Amino acid sequence: MLGVSFVKNKKILIADDDLNIIASLKYILSEENFDILAMTTPEAVIENLKRETFDLVLLDMNFQQDTTSGEEGLSLVKAIQQIDDALPIIVMTGWATVDIAVDAMRAGAKDFIQKPWNNERIISAINTQIKLANINKKVQRLSQENKLLSAQSLPKHQSDIIAQSPLMKQLLESLNNLAKSDMSILLTGDNGTGKSMLAAYVHKVSSRAKHSFVPVNMGAIPESLFESEMFGHVKGAFTDAKDNRIGRFEMAEQGTLFLDELANIPIAQQAKLLRVLEEGKFEAVGSSKSQFADVRIISATNGDLGAAINDKTFRQDLFYRLNTIELRVPSLSERLEDIQPLAEYFLQTFSIKYHMACPQLSEQAINKLCQYHWPGNIRELSHLMERVLFTSKDSVINEKDLLLTEPQSQAALLNSAKLTMDEIEKQALLTRLAYYQGNATETAKSLGLSRSGFYRRLSKYEKGQ
Repeated sequence: MLGVSFVKNKKILIADDDLNIIASLKYILSEENFDILAMTTPEAVIENLKRETFDLVLLDMNFQQDTTSGEEGLSLVKAIQQIDDALPIIVMTGWATVDIAVDAMRAGAKDFIQKPWNNERIISAINTQIKLANINKKVQRLSQENKLLSAQSLPKHQSDIIAQSPLMKQLLESLNNLAKSDMSILLTGDNGTGKSMLAAYVHKVSSRAKHSFVPVNMGAIPESLFESEMFGHVKGAFTDAKDNRIGRFEMAEQGTLFLDELANIPIAQQAKLLRVLEEGKFEAVGSSKSQFADVRIISATNGDLGAAINDKTFRQDLFYRLNTIELRVPSLSERLEDIQPLAEYFLQTFSIKYHMACPQLSEQAINKLCQYHWPGNIRELSHLMERVLFTSKDSVINEKDLLLTEPQSQAALLNSAKLTMDEIEKQALLTRLAYYQGNATETAKSLGLSRSGFYRRLSKYEKGQ
């Protein structure tokens, strides 16, 4: 069930045609709290591996077809590798057939046990291989997670969040209380208000903090790759599936899965997400084996989900699953007390990043920042502070350095007969910058300029040219 932690016994598949061997192994391993499933034919082994998930296979090298060559065992090791090359295999062999065990190791087995076995040796070998497999899987998860998330995105304490305004203080108090639970949270609010940062904060102060926080931009996933991205795939599931891939649900195991841009999930894929939320299990693409999802869900949107439900573009049952509680993140224009400390924080951050001296904000500049309406919210403020760090030539940033104006309509701009060519260019640059919510890179790209070229054009206006 989603949001509920539980500990499962490790599950071992035993493959041996000798019922006495099976009985002995079941007795020994059950005492160590392993769950055991035993098969007597290679065909049954393959069938069960395709249907169920195991932590290890304990495999005899000879079955009824022949009893000495080990060819059946070698073929079975290779077949298991085709199904799951991360599943540890330990082979069992008699004293006279150690060479066969070596061949099995070359084929993909991780260890071998000689018959008759020593109980402590077999238990130690099993525990070691399961532990190594878990470490390898964790490394793979972390490798994929590092591509998604930077350490700066995870505030660890409330003091890491700038919140001097009453609205933000109230919101943080609510989030601190909710972090103690496992209930699903839906964060709403405009773009750039810091919803992803707040989701990461909830994770860091929750009981799941030792596990992964996995963000996923639902609007950036192509519909054809939705299942692979969210649930993973096995090698060979489709043309480009050259290796097994861990999906976001598995990456977030025992942690938090953050679904950003929630309203952008295609309607055809919403049913697949709903099924995981309802049943707490999923299957990787190309696999029939169910995996359990022990994750906490936090989601965010700047869209109107109520309107989307009425328009039949968002499922109402999915909405109810995701918003056990809904909280609105205020826009920056509602957080006047936070504007100055946020601006100073961004100036300090970018000064360190670019190895530059950190300028100060004049009182007039601070007043201008507080009067501006901030359509791009915190994201726009961040981009603005990065820009003025390069365009301002003095140690103090003045109001004119900000180049902040309320955006004009294109018609009003073109119909103004009093503007000079430079003024028209300045207004065009600022209007386009506002359209891209302060993102200088996107603005420059839309104008066919380099980022440095865009900054040079802006900087000349502070000199009165």
